[in-house]
Amino acid sequence: MMQKIQKFGGAMLVPVLLFAFPGMMIGISTLCKNQMVFGSLAADTTLWYRFWKIVEQGAYTVFNQMPLLFAVGLPIMLAKKEQARCCMVALLLYLTFNYFINQILTFWGPSVGIDLASTARDSGLTSVAGIRTLDTGMFGAIIVSAIVVWLHNRFYDTELPECLAIFRGTCFISIIGFAAMLILAPIFVLVWPVIQRGIFAMQDFLVSTGTFGVGLFGLLLKLLLPFGMHHFVYTPLEFDNLLVDGGTVAYWAQHLGEFAQSTEPLKVLFPQGGFGLKGLVKVFGITGAALALYSTAKPEKKKTVAGLLIPAVLASLIAGITEPLEYTFLFVAPGLFVVHAILSACLMMASYAGGLVGNFGGGLIDWATLNYIPLWHNHWQTYVVHIVIGLVFTAIWFVTFRFIILKFDLATPGREKEDETVSLKTKADYRAKTENKKKEGKIEFANSIIEGLGGADNIEDVANCMTRLRVSVKDGNKVESNSYFQGIGAHGVMKAGNAVQVIVGMNAPFIKSTVKELLEKGGTQE
Repeated sequence: MMQKIQKFGGAMLVPVLLFAFPGMMIGISTLCKNQMVFGSLAADTTLWYRFWKIVEQGAYTVFNQMPLLFAVGLPIMLAKKEQARCCMVALLLYLTFNYFINQILTFWGPSVGIDLASTARDSGLTSVAGIRTLDTGMFGAIIVSAIVVWLHNRFYDTELPECLAIFRGTCFISIIGFAAMLILAPIFVLVWPVIQRGIFAMQDFLVSTGTFGVGLFGLLLKLLLPFGMHHFVYTPLEFDNLLVDGGTVAYWAQHLGEFAQSTEPLKVLFPQGGFGLKGLVKVFGITGAALALYSTAKPEKKKTVAGLLIPAVLASLIAGITEPLEYTFLFVAPGLFVVHAILSACLMMASYAGGLVGNFGGGLIDWATLNYIPLWHNHWQTYVVHIVIGLVFTAIWFVTFRFIILKFDLATPGREKEDETVSLKTKADYRAKTENKKKEGKIEFANSIIEGLGGADNIEDVANCMTRLRVSVKDGNKVESNSYFQGIGAHGVMKAGNAVQVIVGMNAPFIKSTVKELLEKGGTQE
C-alpha cells in the first residue's frame, strides 16, 4: 500500500514539473512591463509592452489550465501500459465529466444552491476548456484521472468477440468511463458544494493560524519526505483551492504585476503566501549543513568531501534539488534529519514573521524571477530582512549540525571508517524499491509472426492499421508464404517487395504492441 501511495504522490509531480519555466517567464514579463523600472518604454501603448504582455499570457497557460494538466499527467506514471492512449481517454472523460455537470446544473442548479450564471468568487463555479462547471480544482481532475487509470489497467486487454473487436482497448475504456462519469457527475453536484463550504472555512482557519500554521506546514513537509507522502501536504495548498482559488502558485503568478506596483507590505497583500516558503531551506539550510559536514570531515578526506558537497550544494542553490544531502542525513543519522526538519520549520516561521511571503519553492532561479527581480523596487526592505534572517539560520544550521556530528560521532561523509568509501547517499540507498512489470498479450502468436517475417534481424519497422500489421523488412524473400501465416492463426499475408502486411483482424494494435516488445528482446520472450 505504501508503494502505491508513493507512486501516486510521484505521479502528481508530472504536471508540476511544467510550472518552473512559465513561472520564470511571468516574473520576467512582469518586470519588463513595470514602468518604475523601464519608464515610458513599458507604457501600455508601446510595442515593448505588448510583446511582453503576449509572452505573459502564454506563460499563464499552465496556471489557467492546471486541472487539465493533472487529468492528463497522472496516467503517464500510473498507467501500466499504453500510457499515451490512457492520457487521451483521461482528457476525454474529464471533459465529459464537466459537460455532464454543466447540464445537470443547467436543469437543477438552483435546487443545490448554485446559479450557473454567477461570476462571484464564492459561487463555486469555474470554466474548464470553456465549460461552465463546478470548481473542483485539482481534486476533481485527480479523481477522474484515477478512475480512468484504474479502468485502463483493469479492462484495457479485455477480450471481445471478433465482431466487436473494434470496441477493444481505448474505445472500451472510453465506453465504460462514459458510464462512470455519468454516475460521478451527479454525485459531485450533490456533495461538492458542501466540500467547498468546508474549503472556505479551512482557508480562513489556515490564514488565522499565521506563523504557527506556516511552521507546522514546514515541519510536516520534511518529516513526510522519507515516506514519499510530502506531496499530499503541499499540492492542495499550492495547486488547488485550499488556501486561495487556483492555489498559491497560480495566484502569486497571476497577481505578480499587481504586487509589483503596490507599496503595501507583501504580507498584507498576500497573507497566504507564507505557505510558499518551503524552499528557503534549499538555500540557507543546505548551505549551513554542507559547511558542517565539510568542517567535521577528517583532514585527509576534506578534499574528497568538498568535491562531493560542492555540486550537491549548487544543485540545491540553483535548481532546488536537495535529495543528495537530505537522504545522506536520513541514511547516516535519522535524528539529524529530524533536527533538519525542525530548523526548516523555524526558518519559515521566522521569515514569515519578518514579512516574507511569495513563491520560494525552488532554488535561486525561482527566487530571482518570481520574487526579487519583479518586486525589488517596492519591496526591497522585505527582501533585505529575509536575506539577513536566512544567513542567521545558515549559521544556526552550521553550529547545530557540527555539534551533533561531533557529540555523537556520526559517520557523515568524510568520517567513515578507514575501509569505507566517501560518498553521498541517494534515495535508492535509503529506500530500495523495485518494480516488476509483467508483459501481457499473445506471446506465442507474436513470436510466430516474427519468425514468419524472417526473424527479428529482418524486421526494420512495425506499424498497424485497423486490421493489419504493416511491416518493413530488409529482405522480402525471407518472409514465409500465405499458408504459413494462416497456419499460425493470421488471416494471411500480402507482400510487395520489402513492404509486408500481415492480416490479423481487429486486434492489430495489441498484436503490434506485443511484437514490438518482443523485438526489443531479439524476438523472443525471456
